Amino acid sequence: MRDLLRGTRRFLSGLKPVKVPDAPARAFRDLWPGDAARGAKLLRGEFEWLGTTRRLDPVSGDPAEGWDAASGPVIWRAAAHGFAWLRDLRALGTDPARMRARDLAEDWLLRGAQEPLAQAPEVAAARVSAWLGHWDFFANTAEDGFRRKLLVRLAQDARGVVAALPAEAMHRGALVTLKGAIAAAVALEEESWMQRALRFLPGELERQFHPDGGHVERSPAQLLLALQDLIEIRNLLHGAGINAPPLLATVLERAGQALRLFRHGDGGLAHFNGTREDGAALVDLVLTQGQARGRAPLLLEETGFHRLQAGRTVVIADAGPPPPGRAKDGPSGLPRGADRTSHAGTLAFEMSVGRDRLVVNCGAAPAAESEWRDALRASAAHSTLVLADTNSSELREEGLGRRPERVEADRHEANGAQWLEASHDGWRKPFGALHRRRLYLAETGDDLRGEDTLEVSEGGAPLPGFVLRFHLHPAVVASLQQDESAVLLRLPSGQGWRLRAKGARVGIEDSVHLGAEARRTSQILLQAEAGEDTIQWAISRVGAGEAPTG
Repeated sequence: MRDLLRGTRRFLSGLKPVKVPDAPARAFRDLWPGDAARGAKLLRGEFEWLGTTRRLDPVSGDPAEGWDAASGPVIWRAAAHGFAWLRDLRALGTDPARMRARDLAEDWLLRGAQEPLAQAPEVAAARVSAWLGHWDFFANTAEDGFRRKLLVRLAQDARGVVAALPAEAMHRGALVTLKGAIAAAVALEEESWMQRALRFLPGELERQFHPDGGHVERSPAQLLLALQDLIEIRNLLHGAGINAPPLLATVLERAGQALRLFRHGDGGLAHFNGTREDGAALVDLVLTQGQARGRAPLLLEETGFHRLQAGRTVVIADAGPPPPGRAKDGPSGLPRGADRTSHAGTLAFEMSVGRDRLVVNCGAAPAAESEWRDALRASAAHSTLVLADTNSSELREEGLGRRPERVEADRHEANGAQWLEASHDGWRKPFGALHRRRLYLAETGDDLRGEDTLEVSEGGAPLPGFVLRFHLHPAVVASLQQDESAVLLRLPSGQGWRLRAKGARVGIEDSVHLGAEARRTSQILLQAEAGEDTIQWAISRVGAGEAPTG
C-alpha cells in the first residue's frame, strides 16, 4: 500500500496541465444498443434505471428532479451521473433526442458537476466513456462553447480517474475506472495516462475474474457488463495500435464461456444476485463481439455455479459462497465490496424447459428504495429453503453482514443423469443448523428430484419451522390438486408438469417477478411437517395421455 501511495504521489507531481483539444483525437462509437422506450421517457423528464423511474428534468430546476442526494437512491443517481442513458436517446435518433442530451449535459455542468457522487472515480470514468462514445451523436455538431465546456470537464475528470488508479472498489467499478482512463488516454493523446492504465490492467483482470471466467461479484448481470467492458478495452487498444496484455484475450474467452452457463432456453440470464431480465439479443451481441465460442460449461468451480442439463431441461444452481465485502462504503456513498449486488439466495436454483421458464427467483430492484430492494434480496425471494423467516445472509446497505462461511458442492454424472449435492452453514450462528440440498436430473430431462435437509449440531435447540419456496414464472399456471398433495403446472407451450412432496404440506401463495417489469406470479410453498428435518420433492413432466389439469 505504501508503494502504491508513493507511486500515486509521484504520478500526480509529474502531471503536466492537460492540453484540451478542439475535438477528441480519435473517434469511437459506443457499441451497445439503447432502449428507445427509455429514451422517450427521458424526453418526458423521467429516467428509468434497472426498473426504477424518477424525475430527471433539466427544465424544472427542482433539486429533487436532478442530480443531488434528494433526487433518489445512490445507485440510481450514480447511473444518472454516469450518462450511459445517452444510448437510449441515441436509439430514438431524433433531433429532439439530441437536444435533450445537450440540455441534460448543460444542466449537469451547472448543477451536477460538483456533487461528490459525480466525482467518484467509477462514476466519472463511466461518464468519460459515455461522452466519448456518443460524441458524434450529441456534441460533434453542437456550438463551440458547449463542446469546449464538455472537453474541459472531460479532461478534468479523466485526470482524476487516472490518478485514482488502482481503484479501491473490489467490484466491477474498478474495471469501469480502468476503461475510462484508457478511453481518455486515447482521446486526449496522453501517453502517461495509457502507461499507468496498462500497468494496472493485468492485475485488475486477475482480481475481477476467477480462473473459470466467472466474475468476482457472482452476478450474471455484472458478468455481462464486465464482458462488455473487456470488449471495449480491447477495441480501444486495438484502435490506438497498442498491444493488449495477453491476459486480456484469455479472460475474454473464459468470461464469454462462463456467461453461457447462466443462459436459459430463451437466451436470457438466470436471476441471481441483482440480475434482471436482459434480452437474449444483447447477450448474443456481447458473445459475438467477445468472439466466445463453444457450448455452455456445466460448472464454474471457483465462482460456485452449476448447470444441470438434459433433454430440453436446464437447471442453474447457486452452490458457492457469497463474495468478499468491505467494512464501509466509499466517501461517495457507493458500496466498495464485491458483495454489493449479493442476495441471500445460497443454494437457490432456477429451471427452464425449452424456451419456457418454470422455477425462477424473484429478480432484483438494485436502484429502488432500500425496503423494496432488500425484499427482493431476501432468502424468501429465492427458490430455496428458508428457516424461521430468517435470511441465510444478513442484508446490509453496503452488501452482506453475517453470511455462509462454508459452502460445499459435489456433482456426479452417470448415463446422462446428473446429481448435485450442496450445503451451506448460513444458519449455523443463529440456529446451529446446516442446510443440505440434493438435486437429481434424469437423463431425459423430464424428472427433477430434490431433497432438502436441516442438520442440527449436537446439543442444539429444536429447529423452528422451515419452508421450501419455488417461485414460478408469471407465464406458468399453477393449480393445487384436490387432495393438496401436489401442484399441477401448465407451461406456455401447453406442456404439463407436476410438483409433489413428501414430509411437507403443499400450498400456493402470491409472489412477484421482476424481469423487464414487475409482474404478479405464484409460488409453491412446502411447509415442513412438525418434527420433520427433511423434505423430498419432485418436479416431473406429466406423462403422455395424462391430462395436465385436475
